[in-house]
Amino acid sequence: MARLFGTDGVRGVANTELTGDLAFRLGRAGAYVLTKEKKHAPRILVAMDTRISGDMLESALVAGICSVGAHAVVAGVIPTPAVAYLVRKYRLDAGVMISASHNPVEYNGIKFFDEQGYKLSDELEDEIEDILMSRPEILPSPTGIGLGTKGYAEEALDDYLAFLTKTTTEKFGGIKVALDCANGAAYKAAPLAMLDLGASLCIIHNEPDGTNINDKCGSTHMEDLKAMVVENGADIGFAFDGDADRCLAVDEKGNLIDGDKILAICGLDMKQRGCLEKDTIVGTVMSNLGLTMMGRENGIEILQTAVGDRYVLERMLADGYNIGGEQSGHVIFLDYNSTGDGVLTAIQLLSVLKRSGKKASELASIMQVMPQVLVNARVNNAKKNNYMDDEVVRKGIEELEAEFSQDGRVLIRTSGTEPLVRVMIEGKDIEKMDKAARKLASLIEERLK
Repeated sequence: MARLFGTDGVRGVANTELTGDLAFRLGRAGAYVLTKEKKHAPRILVAMDTRISGDMLESALVAGICSVGAHAVVAGVIPTPAVAYLVRKYRLDAGVMISASHNPVEYNGIKFFDEQGYKLSDELEDEIEDILMSRPEILPSPTGIGLGTKGYAEEALDDYLAFLTKTTTEKFGGIKVALDCANGAAYKAAPLAMLDLGASLCIIHNEPDGTNINDKCGSTHMEDLKAMVVENGADIGFAFDGDADRCLAVDEKGNLIDGDKILAICGLDMKQRGCLEKDTIVGTVMSNLGLTMMGRENGIEILQTAVGDRYVLERMLADGYNIGGEQSGHVIFLDYNSTGDGVLTAIQLLSVLKRSGKKASELASIMQVMPQVLVNARVNNAKKNNYMDDEVVRKGIEELEAEFSQDGRVLIRTSGTEPLVRVMIEGKDIEKMDKAARKLASLIEERLK
């Protein structure tokens, strides 16, 4: 059976894959695993994004939490990173976010945070899954006064906004900011935070109705924001995903500033101010080669982890780094929050804009994005993770790496969900890269069919 937990919690089509029954059982098992060492009746924060299925799943999840004797503290619609922050602020025992992030409205998800506001390790997720699937009988079922209760965190949004506005000493008067809130969890938090800091705003996709989250908007659909920035003469634009843990930007000319460029801009600013820990930025193996080149030119080391913000965070915590993230816009400012935070990222980027007095396009020019070519090789799923065992494939990869070693980079990785081996090449000659990637992909397909 496939693992229940994916790269970011439990996710699926609401009411068929992610059912009310599954949410109830996740509430029971999750509350037990995360709080079983506590000497008191635990309290768990529960929040959600704007999806229509959120109410159903919240009710089931809260019922599960209460059924094992834990207390649910319901915060309503707030961003995922607000859960991570508020668990610490309120000294709660755990937190749960109901969201499928950037996925379409029919999907939803459940992700847990521990008492320090960190996403769970694989080991803790495995323990929850094992109990839910194989050992539900060990879960307590108290009666009478032993049952949990449901309460409300009525100041949750205000407390999160107060935190956000204290992460900068800058005021954004005179800066015109465009926002695309993805009809999601940022629809209140992002505009209110920007207004509190003095920015003037133009806003789109800020009217969630339960069905329009991520619908041709937000960080996965940047076209509307690009047009809005140019048409309104905005200095910069920001787009969030459905749960507002990621952020992408647009400069005043309508050009994309992706997560790699945000890392470059903010990381360099931190180095210049003497607050970049160990002069290091943590990226992933998918970070553009241009980020590494920027680092080399400015005395900043760029480290790479496996794809996924959880792996970026693990490396940051293990070795004491304070900024890291992904090209997709998950950026972690560990001095402030324990997970990627889209609105916080926007505030930090605006702070650099204000301090420097430069245009957004000028800031973004510190990193040259190297062209990338990505070709998928469709293979036998049983063989995809052992592609290096084939001598011909291994030799082909080694030859390709040697060919691009001076002015490029080759990355071979498998898909986590499909029978694919992905061939990615970065460099300067797009035609040469495309031809080489297709040749290797064809070889892999032939050998691993």
